[in-house]
Amino acid sequence: MLRRLLILSVGVLPLLLASALPAQAAPAPRTLHAFATLYGWVDNSPPGNGTSAGSGHAGGVGTFANPVTFATDVAELPYNTKIYYPFLKKYFVHQDECTECDSDWKHLHKYRIDFWAGGDKNSVRNPEKAALLNCEDSLTRGDGSYSAPFIVNPPANEVVDTTPIFNAKTRACWVPH
Repeated sequence: MLRRLLILSVGVLPLLLASALPAQAAPAPRTLHAFATLYGWVDNSPPGNGTSAGSGHAGGVGTFANPVTFATDVAELPYNTKIYYPFLKKYFVHQDECTECDSDWKHLHKYRIDFWAGGDKNSVRNPEKAALLNCEDSLTRGDGSYSAPFIVNPPANEVVDTTPIFNAKTRACWVPH
């Protein structure tokens, strides 16, 4: 009986201690500024929706629960960091790398975020390719000045627009309101 009580107490003690400790607070939201670019199926390396982390493929609808993929340097923002980009009214999660982002962070210590615009296997053909690249260019912000604001560790209640950034079926590009 004593042995069973000892085994039970050893198994329960860590649970009791863990529940007695205060919950670790989520990091506070903070606003940063970046050169905000977009990439998609055509200009991903290699072309497609593959990513270097996370689920292994870019996507998402832009809600807090289902954020869109973004790429940047892991020294700038670690993988799985969630951000909110007010201009696009979407949440994003870091799941990919970006060569230009790596260079900007390493040499200039400036934030550069590359947001997933979308596309599909048909996007490598014209006119789909041109439509995707034009969409990406039209939504690029900061003009190299690193002035586009975004929120790191955002609250879950920001305004969201789940319209795709680029609709591969219709070739329509999201238009800011």
